[in-house]
Amino acid sequence: MKVLMVNGSPRAEGNTAIALHEMEKIFAAEGVETETIQIGSKDIRGCIACGTCFEKGKCVFDDIVNETQSRFEACDGLVVASPVYYASANGTLISFLDRLFYSSPFDKSMKVGASVVVARRGGLSATFDELNKYFMISNMPVASSQYWNSVHGREQGEAAQDAEGLQTMRTLARNMTFLMKSIALGKEKYGLPEKEPFERTNFVR
Repeated sequence: MKVLMVNGSPRAEGNTAIALHEMEKIFAAEGVETETIQIGSKDIRGCIACGTCFEKGKCVFDDIVNETQSRFEACDGLVVASPVYYASANGTLISFLDRLFYSSPFDKSMKVGASVVVARRGGLSATFDELNKYFMISNMPVASSQYWNSVHGREQGEAAQDAEGLQTMRTLARNMTFLMKSIALGKEKYGLPEKEPFERTNFVR
């Protein structure tokens, strides 16, 4: 089992990292390998809807998005974490996710997804919903916890004081591990769910 963790914060050791480290402890105890990609401070431009990825199977902008594609394909679960600066996810992270999910041609079905959000106070649930949409459009089960997957903290290191938030992260990691292992067993016995040919309905014809 392997989990890919994407940290959307520009601060490698900030409060978002504290939340992810709490999950890593549980994954390690459960025998799940983790890899973290730090993208918050990188220069990542947004999708321009050029369609090149349909032809080449990768994004026209050859940066960390294309570098991440094979890691995403190989993992059993994906954790996407973002700080909340203005009631939504970090713009760099959204540009990264838009292009990664849209340009990667492989089937993402039954990879387990989990979003993690960190803020001083407000905007957590809106950001949580925003990030979950990437999983839900990709046939990816979404891991839950005992509360919405959020941790509070403003100054660097303050997230370590949010006992409930850190417990939520540990529970999330345990639930995610259970889901990944259960899905692996289900694949062996039953295979993946049947897929119908995609029906695309455009209301302007």
